[in-house]
Amino acid sequence: MALSVVILAAGKGTRMQSSLPKVLHPIGGVPMVQRIINTVNKLGSDPIKPIKIDSINLVYGHGADLLKTALSDNTLNWCLQAEQLGTGHAVQQAAEFINPQDDVLVLVGDAPLIKAETLRKLYAVKANADVALLTVDLADPTGMGRIIRDASGDNITAIVEHKDATDAQREIAEINTGVMILNGADLLGWLDGLENNNAQGEFYLTDVIAMAAAQGKSIHSAQPESAVEVEGVNNRVHLAKLERALQLENAQQAMLAGATLADPARFDVRGDLTVGNDVFIDVNSVFEGTVTLGNNVRIGQNCLLQNCTVADDTVIEANSIIQEAQVGEACQVGPYARLRPGSVLSKKAKVGNFVEMKKTTLGEGAKANHLTYLGDAIVGANANIGAGTITCNYDGVNKSQTIIGANAFIGSNSSLVAPVTIGDTATIGAGSVVTKDVEDNALAIARAKQRHLTGWERPTKKMT
Repeated sequence: MALSVVILAAGKGTRMQSSLPKVLHPIGGVPMVQRIINTVNKLGSDPIKPIKIDSINLVYGHGADLLKTALSDNTLNWCLQAEQLGTGHAVQQAAEFINPQDDVLVLVGDAPLIKAETLRKLYAVKANADVALLTVDLADPTGMGRIIRDASGDNITAIVEHKDATDAQREIAEINTGVMILNGADLLGWLDGLENNNAQGEFYLTDVIAMAAAQGKSIHSAQPESAVEVEGVNNRVHLAKLERALQLENAQQAMLAGATLADPARFDVRGDLTVGNDVFIDVNSVFEGTVTLGNNVRIGQNCLLQNCTVADDTVIEANSIIQEAQVGEACQVGPYARLRPGSVLSKKAKVGNFVEMKKTTLGEGAKANHLTYLGDAIVGANANIGAGTITCNYDGVNKSQTIIGANAFIGSNSSLVAPVTIGDTATIGAGSVVTKDVEDNALAIARAKQRHLTGWERPTKKMT
């Protein structure tokens, strides 16, 4: 059966002490609520048993403009909860978008680590029940709503809040997570019957469970693999705890895939990382966006890799930054190198310390070992770029391209003023400012002639 999904994300998150809505605080580089949306979308994209998602309905309250900007790439129904009058009231705001023929999956927007596998498990339970609840056993369930079952232990009969529980009920370790799947038509009817005759004056979604039980509905449960999946974020301490839990899981996945991590506790993935066999990753490296590392790749300490590919047998030395670039086989990068968007390193190319590249292709075996800027350039195979070389690609208005031929040698401290072409096997004398094309095999020297002034006297310091 198809799903109408309701995500509860209207809370202000006062304890976060932030102007940003709580559900937009990032975990693993992704806003919490976006991570939940991504998880829901995985249900529909499963190649074996996809679950049809009819709609994703986001119940929001505070920070509407920020939410709509941050989530603009998603197809969502926006459901305003102008007053926060309880979880039941929140789901009521999405009622107009709920298909009565669907099942309805209710999720909370501040529990970002819920897995698609767990939701599939809950969906499977719902296939044989009228209501499916996601529950979890906690060592210390203080303050949480307890799950009450019938004598058989199979069917749930109620959720009792901690403050209302008897001493015997408080011994129950199984608690409600707030995640559930219900029949759409049933839910819409139960929502109409909710009342707020409680101390808080709020409409509770948990009251729906009591209604279902009173009607003799079967209420079954599933549990996540780990309680951390359903742990909510109330403040930045909680957020940091879940961040570490996520990164430990990322580290374990990388190690199982073939990577050695110098310290799994100092490893951060803020996107999707794919690793080959025998990869080594030193401490404090960060991977953002989609990053692919080939076999035998070595990543030094304190590196940042964003949306890039690194091919087999390449070494990225410490403190290097690679952004939206492609690094070929058996290359050497760094330390302290920066490859900006559009950079491409061919096989066995070398980019050394304090070299910056942008929209530049370095040919096979070409090298720029130190203190160089290469922007909007094509560098041929086995070319050597001397220290201090700069491609002057910007005239204050437009960017222009520099082409350096195969086996060319660019002397130290040279400025290549684009647009300009240096031919194959050409040589540029150190300190030259090159403004015209240089033919193949030619030597170009463009610098002031050295002069010697004899009898020169240094200035003397003035006495005050």
